[in-house]
Amino acid sequence: MSAAPTDDIRSRVDAIEEAYEFFLAYAAQGASGDKASKSGGQLRLFLEKAVKALDGLAGSVGAAARGMEPADVWGDVCDMVDRDARAALAAARLVAAQPSVSSQMVDNLNANIHLRAVLTDLFLVDELLG
Repeated sequence: MSAAPTDDIRSRVDAIEEAYEFFLAYAAQGASGDKASKSGGQLRLFLEKAVKALDGLAGSVGAAARGMEPADVWGDVCDMVDRDARAALAAARLVAAQPSVSSQMVDNLNANIHLRAVLTDLFLVDELLG
């Protein structure tokens, strides 16, 4: 396995994790909308980073897992990551598409089971890939 696929996964993990942590802080502000918040511009940047990191994530995991054994189990893991990443991506895109994003909306995004699932998937995959 080359370092490039695992490096890509790690950079995606970092981007999603950083966004998630920023979202936690943003949600605590109680802002009625990102335009009313000092952190509003940063929120849009972190949403964009999360969307970019989630988009194509399963392909990146598949590339890193190529040649790993047992192949059928890794295939199942890639399918799991794909499902969770697509669901989290849909939620992140929906929030990003809103003209104004409140702290409550971001709190709900953070609580989204798919976003949490993809983070947990990635922590496991990263650990297994070494």
